Amino acid sequence: MSKNISVRRAAVLGAGVMGAQIAAHLTNAGVDTVLYDLPAKDGDPNGIVTRAIANLAKLSPAPLADKALAARITPANYETGLELLQGCDLVVEAIAERMDWKQDLYRKIAPFVADHAILASNTSGLGINALADVLPEQLRHRFCGVHFFNPPRYMHLAELIPARSTDASVLAGLETFLTTTLGKGVVIAKDTPNFIGNRIGVFSMLAAMHHTEAFGLGFDTVDALTGPLIGRPKSATYRTADVVGLDTMAHVIKTMADTLPEDPWHKYFKAPKWLLGLIEKGALGQKTRAGVYTKQGKDIMVLDLEAQGYRPTAGELDPEVAALLKERDPARKFAALRASAHPQAKFLWACFRDTFHYSAYHLESIADTARDVDFAMRWGYGWSMGPFESWQAAGWKQVAEWIAEDIVSGDAMSAAALPDWVFDGREGVHSTDGSYSPSRDAKVPRSTNPVYARQRFPDPLLGEQFPQGRTVFENDGVRMWVDGADGDGDGIAVLGFKTKMHTVNDQVLDGIQEAIGIAERDFRAMVIWQPREPFSAGADLSGALGLLQAGDVKGFEAMVANFQATSQRIKYSLVPVVAAVRGLALGGGCEFQMHAAHTVFGLESYVGLVEAGVGLLPAGGGLKEFAVRASERAGDSGDVFAELKTAFESVAMAKVATSAMEAKALGLARGDDTVVFNAFELLHVAKARALAMAESGYRPPLPARRVRVAGDVGIATFKMMLVNMLEGRFISPHDYEIASRIATVMCGGEVDKDALVDEDWLIRLEREHFVALAQMPKTQERIAHMLKTGKPLRN
Repeated sequence: MSKNISVRRAAVLGAGVMGAQIAAHLTNAGVDTVLYDLPAKDGDPNGIVTRAIANLAKLSPAPLADKALAARITPANYETGLELLQGCDLVVEAIAERMDWKQDLYRKIAPFVADHAILASNTSGLGINALADVLPEQLRHRFCGVHFFNPPRYMHLAELIPARSTDASVLAGLETFLTTTLGKGVVIAKDTPNFIGNRIGVFSMLAAMHHTEAFGLGFDTVDALTGPLIGRPKSATYRTADVVGLDTMAHVIKTMADTLPEDPWHKYFKAPKWLLGLIEKGALGQKTRAGVYTKQGKDIMVLDLEAQGYRPTAGELDPEVAALLKERDPARKFAALRASAHPQAKFLWACFRDTFHYSAYHLESIADTARDVDFAMRWGYGWSMGPFESWQAAGWKQVAEWIAEDIVSGDAMSAAALPDWVFDGREGVHSTDGSYSPSRDAKVPRSTNPVYARQRFPDPLLGEQFPQGRTVFENDGVRMWVDGADGDGDGIAVLGFKTKMHTVNDQVLDGIQEAIGIAERDFRAMVIWQPREPFSAGADLSGALGLLQAGDVKGFEAMVANFQATSQRIKYSLVPVVAAVRGLALGGGCEFQMHAAHTVFGLESYVGLVEAGVGLLPAGGGLKEFAVRASERAGDSGDVFAELKTAFESVAMAKVATSAMEAKALGLARGDDTVVFNAFELLHVAKARALAMAESGYRPPLPARRVRVAGDVGIATFKMMLVNMLEGRFISPHDYEIASRIATVMCGGEVDKDALVDEDWLIRLEREHFVALAQMPKTQERIAHMLKTGKPLRN
């Protein structure tokens, strides 16, 4: 088998929460997917699956990139639907974590699995070799574990676990599919209980639970300590347990106890009494609305073991410890944590120490390299740095000595010695040459699987740096660069913004225009791409408010005119300008991509024209583009107004699309724009697209001189909708004012229905209404409030 596997159709076995969400994400990626479960006892035999598919729309965060995709999933059951498996190229089993149930199912489906198809188990910790034992010989080399993390659409990690019999080319092909088609970060794990992510992740939670008790801290205090302050998710420790489900947590802990009897930390693999007590009461966490935390009215309450009940959350950090955690130098931070006598600092040092100790002790048995462990924790648990990165950043040798001292003094959770390689004179485990592998006793470079050639800037580990390209042009707002130290690389220039949140100010506007001039002269195409999210949070509001408050209306109008001129420069560039968008593309950022020759979106793109939220209307050419596109779609005889409705609603209500697919549905992206699932491949795909456009003799569109508009009739119809909303108190009078002006611009102004106007007319209308709104006190209040609080004001 070659490294490329073709997955036209996939099957997911098991329509529980995880199986249904894996099916949803396969469908997001354009894979025709069949979802299986047991036949329903009465009614439609596929009833269990049909209900699971319907439930996808209720889950938050949304598993489907567009709710309409639910209809694409085919429901089936194990009694009447097994023939459908014969047409599947990939079969993912995702039933409950019971070895006997999984093996029984494998025996049942084996005769129906196609000769070329891959079978993978989404187990979170059962033995892959033990599962493979029941498979017929001809299927074993096509079987492995693939462990998605929950929720599968959003969690970047997928662990691939080969069995002894798995064919290397099957593994490489599946890694390619998971990386590019599903957008995952793949880590190859060894066949050990809980693999890598859950082995280290669950241990770190058990360590935190042990030390919570040892240092007498409240659950809410621990969550305040183990969240963003140390580079971990907001859900920290106990909120994470509530989200996962306390029953699931207890089950995972029991699995560790049952399957890891020789582990030197084995005595800690038991659920605390309070946890079992909550489970007994049916307080299982978020799913039962009570666990470690519960809500009483509007108040969040936390379990207090001393009071044997819930109390309001306080989660107070000692100011001294909070200040210590703000220290930027990791070496100084860790030294201060270890030296402090405060229980909160001692708790943190103990948690880090025991996680480092556990990770180093088990590295050789669970993973090939330290890189795999660090990526598993970053991508699967949302840590900003993996355990080995944190240790290395804090000073490898010093921290190793401290851990060794604590082991000798009996302060560490286990007396197991650190492995010898920790003390071989090394400064860490990661360097530009690769990451350390104890089993090979060598630094191992990144994977040579060809799929990674698509990642020009992969997720960097501590100490890794990737060449930044040769700068062609730079000002205070932008940097334009190319690959290749000497020539122009592939003839594609890349432009990035240098401002905070990549907001758009005068330097960015002037920089874009100058860069396009350089691209037209010296290059074949240009890509607008940011090395880090977001793409752009829109216009620099503080600069705009400054001009308004100073009464400089002319200066303000000139800024808007320059914004519009920049969008037009992008649209009418003689070489293709391709936008590569991921993360936020709001306001002007959204308008820039609307004017690009093509946009390549990362799936998780949050796109919207949100100006109404700050009392304005889009004036970077966005409303003009909607009018032009509506006219083009309607042709000479269609209904222009009908083509505007979706776009009007999304702009007037400041809607933000929560995926690239939704951006298409809201009219904020074009139907033929590209959607990429792996954000690290975005630049590669955008450059390939730009090159293909250049190669095919690209010419910009001709100026839109005959735009048919909805006119006064369209404006009146939109206003009728708005009056109803105003009278029902769904919108304020100022919202009505803003939305009416949006309708006026999109419909081409107070002209006859079906009148013909040109782009300049629409641009002027946009500017006039934008400047008029900007001078209104209520709008200026909204802008000031947004700058101060980051939240919209509805006045």
